[in-house]
Amino acid sequence: MSTVVVVRKNGVACIAADSLTSYGDLKLSSRYDPHSEKIQTFGETHLAIVGSAAHTLVIESLLNKSDFFPNFTSRSEIFKTFSLVHAELKENYFLNTKDDEEDPYESSHIDSLAINEHGIFGIYAMREVYEYSSFWATGSGSPYALGAMHAVYERYDSAESIAEAGVLAGAEFDNASSTPITMRTVPLKEQD
Repeated sequence: MSTVVVVRKNGVACIAADSLTSYGDLKLSSRYDPHSEKIQTFGETHLAIVGSAAHTLVIESLLNKSDFFPNFTSRSEIFKTFSLVHAELKENYFLNTKDDEEDPYESSHIDSLAINEHGIFGIYAMREVYEYSSFWATGSGSPYALGAMHAVYERYDSAESIAEAGVLAGAEFDNASSTPITMRTVPLKEQD
């Protein structure tokens, strides 16, 4: 999996991610992978996906289509965008939606975090969208990242330093996360 974090502080939004790809027990580090960066940019939005490595190319292909217009300006617009993404994934990318029969909706099997000038967001497999007020993490390293960011959020002034602490904790303790870290920042439209 991965360690991906988003942080919002002092008028800045930051997203950071580890760079390890793993396939079960097999690790593909950034040393061997020229495409190890997990953060993708679509217009003014930076997005990082966890889960299957196939998701990255599929989402990149879909969101860069000339006739697809993703909108990441609010929680409700992101929900609408990912509802359309789900339909496209099923129809044109052959998404296998099978999961637990008890699930209330079909799963897209994609969990991601995103930032832009409007805030920091989480987008999850059943098209749940959350907007976060301070920080969040996803991926297998997220418990470590959340603990580290909680410990430093009030002490550190910069979103970048808080995000770095989170991903470094994930890389240190999660066997599916590793450095180097990649990071993007954007100024928020409204100050905290």
